[in-house]
Amino acid sequence: MKSRIREATFQALADPTRRAVLDLLRRGSQPAGQIAQAFPVSRPAISKHLRLLRRAHLVREHRQGRNRIYHLNPEPLRAVDSWIEQYRQFWTANLASLKSFVEAEYAREASAASQPPPRVRKHK
Repeated sequence: MKSRIREATFQALADPTRRAVLDLLRRGSQPAGQIAQAFPVSRPAISKHLRLLRRAHLVREHRQGRNRIYHLNPEPLRAVDSWIEQYRQFWTANLASLKSFVEAEYAREASAASQPPPRVRKHK
């Protein structure tokens, strides 16, 4: 079950419009009509995006009169963050190694540059 939700989360995040909807909802809950007005696509298209976000559990919906109010649910993003954390650790370790290598090379070159050049003996 968790893997299906995680997969749905990644699929939902793959679309730039859905990511933009999540960014919009990060500022606070909004009715579907207000969300739709923020985008240059049709209301039915935004409704489809909201439905996919709801299926991925990234948004919650409740009715308030005739309006559907949407709220951001950040919980599924923890799985994404957990997956990305593995790559953060990988890159942190590799960049630290690269930094050490570059610093050692720089020190070696600086040391070599600060020493006087070897004297060349002239033969008579």
